[in-house]
Amino acid sequence: MSADSKRADYGFDAPTTVGLFLVLGILLIGFGYILQSHILPFEIPFFDDSSFYWGGAWTMSGGLWMIVGSRILKFHVRDRIIKKLNLNGQEQTLDVGCGRGLLLIGAAKALSSGKAHGIDIWQTVDQSGNDPKVTLENAKRENVLSKIEIVTGDAREMPFENSRFDAVTSSWAIHNIPTKEGREKALSEMIRVLKPGGQMAFLDIKFNSEYHKFFKSRKDVQFKREGPDLTFFIPGYLFLVKKN
Repeated sequence: MSADSKRADYGFDAPTTVGLFLVLGILLIGFGYILQSHILPFEIPFFDDSSFYWGGAWTMSGGLWMIVGSRILKFHVRDRIIKKLNLNGQEQTLDVGCGRGLLLIGAAKALSSGKAHGIDIWQTVDQSGNDPKVTLENAKRENVLSKIEIVTGDAREMPFENSRFDAVTSSWAIHNIPTKEGREKALSEMIRVLKPGGQMAFLDIKFNSEYHKFFKSRKDVQFKREGPDLTFFIPGYLFLVKKN
């Protein structure tokens, strides 16, 4: 098989978290076995071996679910998001936190004369092998290299002019910004670069009530929320936003 004919690889999302889930699950099950075997010379009150078995199994299932999410489920979510944008093929799109190109390349496939742009700071803790060279290689393997453009930059201060894009997307990225102020700054930037009448599809986990309050406070957008989405075990929601 030639290099160009290889399938694109979109990596594992949150590899550190997956590893922690799996290791912690194994440790809990192992400790349950130790308790069951009466190896310890003392008893732990309020716990029995079944508590550790169930806890370990639940934790490991979370890690395994996230692996399935990375390798299978997220592609179905991508296709659903791109379909909701109703692209006509001529748009200029932006994917914030594009990583290895899941939504970026998905949008590019729906374009004819338009162009798909992506921005990321390329943190490998958020996605395995996160690197612009990998994103470009994936675009090449998906035959959309000429339709994409990527830049290195922070979502909180993007190097794009106002009202630049017809559609903006972001998936499982903004929660990695450590402060509420920073997350809201990133969302404000996404609205700033969106054209009036343009659409945003924003999917994330952990801070969904915060995101809901933010969009509700904005007078320049209309939005609706869909979910929950369980692609990565932790519930997430999709916000479909239209700029007035």
